[in-house]
Parts: sequence; C-alpha cells; structure tokens
Amino acid sequence: MQKCVAVLLSLLFLLPAAPSAHADAYHAKPKLVVILVIDQFRGDYLDRYRDVLKAPNGFNLFLKRGAYFSACYYDYANTKTAPGHATIGTGAYTDGHGIGSNEWWDLSRNTDRVISSVEDERYRVVGTFDDLPVLPPPAPKPNDPRIGSSPINLKATTLGDEVRLATQGKAKLYGVSLKDRAAILPSGQTANAAFWIDNATGRFVTSTYYMAKLPDWATQFNKGPRIAQAVKEAGLEDTTQFYALVGRTPAANSYELDFARALIEGEGMGQHDVTDVLTVSLSANDIGGHQLGPDSDAQREMVVGLDRDLDGFFSYLDKKVGLANVMIALTADHGIAPIPAAAAKLGVASARLDLEAFTAAIDAMLNARFSPGKKVEYFMPTQELPYLALNTKAFGSVSEKDAEEAVIAAIPGAIRNLSPSPLPPNSQAILEATRKYQESRVDADPSIYFSRSRADLADGKIPNTEFGRRIAHSYTDHGGWYVMVVPTAYQMEYLNSNQTTHFSPWSYDRHVPLGFFGEEFVPGYYRELVAPVDIAATFASILGVNAPSASVGRILTEALRPSPKETIAH
Repeated sequence: MQKCVAVLLSLLFLLPAAPSAHADAYHAKPKLVVILVIDQFRGDYLDRYRDVLKAPNGFNLFLKRGAYFSACYYDYANTKTAPGHATIGTGAYTDGHGIGSNEWWDLSRNTDRVISSVEDERYRVVGTFDDLPVLPPPAPKPNDPRIGSSPINLKATTLGDEVRLATQGKAKLYGVSLKDRAAILPSGQTANAAFWIDNATGRFVTSTYYMAKLPDWATQFNKGPRIAQAVKEAGLEDTTQFYALVGRTPAANSYELDFARALIEGEGMGQHDVTDVLTVSLSANDIGGHQLGPDSDAQREMVVGLDRDLDGFFSYLDKKVGLANVMIALTADHGIAPIPAAAAKLGVASARLDLEAFTAAIDAMLNARFSPGKKVEYFMPTQELPYLALNTKAFGSVSEKDAEEAVIAAIPGAIRNLSPSPLPPNSQAILEATRKYQESRVDADPSIYFSRSRADLADGKIPNTEFGRRIAHSYTDHGGWYVMVVPTAYQMEYLNSNQTTHFSPWSYDRHVPLGFFGEEFVPGYYRELVAPVDIAATFASILGVNAPSASVGRILTEALRPSPKETIAH
C-alpha cells in the first residue's frame, strides 16, 4: 500500500503544475478595459473639488477604491487635444506617434487651409451624408464635408491595437468622443470603429475606413429621443449647433456616456473569451473650459455633474460586466491656463500675444531681408502656437535652415514692436493707467521664452535639460517648414473675448489626473511623479501583450499587486 502511494505521489510531481490565476488578454481577465479621457481636465481639479464629490462610483472609484496618482504630468510641450489622445493610446510622445497638433498645413494635400490630424480624403463620413451621392473617384475636393477620417497620420500602435494583434483580431476595440480626433487616435489603427458626432445635428457618425454603414444599434440611437433630450437638458429649445451649444454643457457628457452604453450593448463588449478595449473621451469640459476658464463656477458645476454621470456609467458596467471584470484608467489629454486677466489680477505676469500682429512684424523684417520693396507673405494665413508655419514657396531658393533661422532672428524685434508705447503726459492717460492698476497688479508685455527651427529640432539641437527633453518630445515632421515658439509662462495668443487655452510646456497645461481601478491595483493615493504614457505600458504588462510600438512609459509597479507565484514543474 505504501509503495502505491509513493508511486502516485511521484507521478503527481511529474505532472505540470496548473498555472495560478492572473490577468491576461487571452483569457478575458479582465473582460473589458476602459480608458476614460476627460478633455481639458487639469490635475488639481479632483483635489480642489474633493469635498463635493459624493458619488460612490464616480471619481471616488479612483480616489477611494482605486490607485490615484496626483502628480501626473505630460513630458512634452505641445499640449493639445490630438497629441494628447495619441499619447494616451500609444504610450509615446509626438516624436514617437507623429501627431503634433490638431491640424497643420500640408501643401501636398491642400494649399487653401489646414488639414485635420485625422482627415482622410480616401474615405467618407458614414451616418450623416448617406443620402447624398457617393464621393466620385479618385478623390473628393479637400473641403468636401463628406470627407471621412482615419488614423492616417498615427505612426505607432496603441494599447488596443496590441490587444487586437495578440488575439488575432478576436478582441473588440472601439473609440467614442464628440470629436473625431479624440475618438480615433486613442483607439488606434485596428479599431473595429470610432464614433464621433456630426457638429450640427449631434448624431453619431463614423467613417468608411471602419465600415460602409452604421450598425443598427447606432442608427436606432440617432433616431431615438436622446438627441432632443440632450438639447433640452442644455436649456435649449432646438439647435443646429449641437457641438457648440450642447457640447459645452454637462448634458453632453451624459449624452456621450449613453452612446457608450448603447455601444457596449450593441457590440457585446466584455462578453467575449478575450479582453475587449473601449476608449471614451468626454469633450464637454474642453468646449466650455476655453470660454469660462478653470476657476469659474461653471467649471465646478461641470466637475460635479460629471461625478454623477460617471457614477451612473460605472454602476452600469458593474451590472453589465461586473466591476471585478473591468479595468479602468482615468486621465486627461491636457490641462489649461487660467484666464490671463484673472492671473494678472493676482500679480502673475500674464499677457496676450497678438499672433497676427506678431507674424506681420516678422513678415516685414523678412521682406526687408529677402524681398526689399515687396510685400511677400512668408507665413501661411492660419497660425496657432506653438508652431508657426512658413510659406515654403514664398522663400524661393532660400533653404529651409536659412528661412527658419531668419524667422528666429526676427522674433526679438517683432516682440518689441508689440510692446505698448509710453503713456503721453495727459490726465486721460493717467486715469487709464490708474484703472488698469486697480484691475491688475501687473500690465505685462508679451515675451517669448524659447524658439527653435524645425531643422534644429530634427537634428536634435536642443538644450540637454528637462525643458529641452519636453521640446524634443514635441518634434513632428508634419506641417512642412515651421518654427516652434513658446511664450513665457501664463502668456498665450490672443483669443476671442476673455478666454484661455492650452498648448505649452508649462505645468498647468501638462498636469492631468491619473487614476486606475481594477483587481490588479492596490488602492491608495500615490505621490510619485508619473505620466500618461505609463497607462499603455502598465496595461500592456497586466494583459500580457506587447507594449505599443513606440511606447516610452514605465510600468507603475508601485500600484500593482504582487504577481501570484507559480509552481515550477520539476
């Protein structure tokens, strides 16, 4: 008898040990990954408004039940929507994924206007113009509203792409946003679909890059009462400007999350034998934030309203998939500067840069150098910081390097031309100066902190400093000839009315929240310096897939549970 037991035990030791349970995409552990991006949501908001965040499954899912990193900063200098969303998806910066701005000049495609980062004339929009004639071959005119969108300019894979590749296309991958770029770029090249809205009607649309027609569930959503309900919730009776008017209110967030619910139901997300991936970018905070600024009462109400909406969405996920089967990341694509007047009132040297007058002053100097007595336009007509696009053809035989260096040499004089003239000695001027002093502790002149030519950026001729690293991460070969221009902190190009913006390497534009929820994470409040590029690297490690092709993020092991020890077979 003892001999038989010994034989059985020896056989057991020879059998391979069963692996311990652990997360991986190949066995649907978790069943669903959600990457939630809030457009223009600065990193201090959740600490600032924590006392009024009451929903248990809203932001508190990350603050109390998840792993929350309060010191999350982008490590690049072109903090805009398209680059931010590409960075979140790919785990890389612009020098890795190629997306430098929301749009840029591509003279090989259009000499009349800038081209969107996702615009692709090879495809057409699906869901809005379906009743119009099919676009004629070989390609439509570049301003045809039926032109579709795709990840045409994305040079790196995303986390979702890697999950799709690892599962031979079995995993489902979708992106949702009000904006096309925010739906397309974080989801990636292999997405089953990305959905965004038609700006006028609010109907969700996609592109023939993904499919020939909308799925039935999406068509039913568009034909249902939800659009009218969102318009009413925004305090409007009717509108043909859904994006601009409804999109800037909390009603847009609940509307978008309801579409995400319809997508999960319609596509059976989280119901497969491999892990599915969903990216959702909530756009309302950005649309309203530019107009009202980060310190407004409206911003506070937006955060509180979103807390309730997220509570409803995550509670839905719990019922549909089970939160134990879901892994979520929360972040933002960029922060935002305070409204310049508000910062100046407290004594910050805040100023507005009249970009049109600035480029006109440089133009005059370039004409004096290259075309005396003429009025050649050396800049493209539409400009947006931090890149000033040059009119290549205007320079003729002048090389790119010489052209861009001439612009840089002209910048100090152009800035001096924008400085206000000394006040004339009269009582009216004294009264005006007194009024300005009462409204603001400073009356700062615009100033430029840093500039560099595209040619030097391409050659890596950048200061070997932390600031220089952010500049290096912002290099793109899209946009032809350009000069990168960074105004002093808290300064920006002039905008309509009393508005604010984001585009810079300064901390207020780079600071965003970063929270994780899922069984793999140890709940806690973490103060380590981290970056949004770490999302893709961390999730890829948990799911057992390759990191995205250009990923530079690190795995946030300090917030991960120890991996279960597996028995080694002998």
